[in-house]
Amino acid sequence: MKPASRLSLLKPSPIRAITDGTPPGAIPLGLGEPTWDLPEVGRKALLRNPGPCPYVPHVGLLDLRKAVAAFHGAHVDEVLITTGSQGALFSLFQAWVDPGTKVLVPDPGFVAYPALALMAGAEVVPYALSKDRFRLDAEALIRVLDATPDVSAVILNLPSNPTGGGGSLEALKRVADACIARGVLLISDEVYRDLHFGTRCPSLRDVTDRGVVTSSVSKGWGAPGLRVGWAVGDPVWLLPARTVHGYAVTGTATPAQWAALALIEHSDTVLAEARAAVGERWEALAAALREELGQTPAPPDGTFYHFMALPEVAHADPVAFCLKLRDEAKVVLIPGLAFGEGGRGHARLSFAATPEQLREGVKRLAPFWKN
Repeated sequence: MKPASRLSLLKPSPIRAITDGTPPGAIPLGLGEPTWDLPEVGRKALLRNPGPCPYVPHVGLLDLRKAVAAFHGAHVDEVLITTGSQGALFSLFQAWVDPGTKVLVPDPGFVAYPALALMAGAEVVPYALSKDRFRLDAEALIRVLDATPDVSAVILNLPSNPTGGGGSLEALKRVADACIARGVLLISDEVYRDLHFGTRCPSLRDVTDRGVVTSSVSKGWGAPGLRVGWAVGDPVWLLPARTVHGYAVTGTATPAQWAALALIEHSDTVLAEARAAVGERWEALAAALREELGQTPAPPDGTFYHFMALPEVAHADPVAFCLKLRDEAKVVLIPGLAFGEGGRGHARLSFAATPEQLREGVKRLAPFWKN
């Protein structure tokens, strides 16, 4: 008999399980996918070279590494270019998370974090976010860290997917100091940091250069299809991750790196336009929630996600409720339970959709909240 794979317990993404069955005519408020145009500088850069399309070094195009380093206030040797931020996270987990160790992940938190830990043979240990809008709670995280032996990595996500919650500089420093004291790899996923509503979340690099920051052009720069991300941190952490990434994919696509370079070189304009697009969509969503449901929501600390409280009747089986919304209301939301038990009473609504889709989507949802 063929032995069972250690990955046999790994399940397909619950997000895709909801979205892949979307009926025709449904309003897509599930995936975090920008609906504004790829900036012109990125489009032009994809076609900039009429000659050969060569390999680039495993670590990434030097000019792109320099641009990322400048953006993060880092040295070029502290930058690894990857195939999306997922490529950075996968490579770091494979390089530093040993089988049988523990990885601390936020609950609720992005679905990839537990999966990456399981793929590395580690055990997932959740830590709670604050009851105040699901922000980083340093005390709660450190309490779990102190109570857990054999921790190999801790992951933060500021601002958070799915909640949009951020964290204070003080909380971030406390967590960083605790991880450094234990020699634990601290990874801060900051892919949404530049989609904010006036106050930018602090970065791990504001309090230490001993951890690793991951990000990409997928969200703030509006280019998820380019699949260009990076890790920024101490070269000691990055060296084995670079080797993993090189063997996994050789290197990130060369034209995509050209386009990412152009986007980052024009960050002042590109990010301001992205924030304006997200702000317009938030206003459309907030107005629809007021008019249709009588709700007055506060904007998230960042991201383009609204972590929407579900009706009490949905708490027992939020997945079934969201499937009902998908198939009957024809609106796609992601149940918060997909992101951990801490998200059970909520659903993630992506307001990266167009303003028209947001207004129509909330109108369709309203009867299911009023019954």
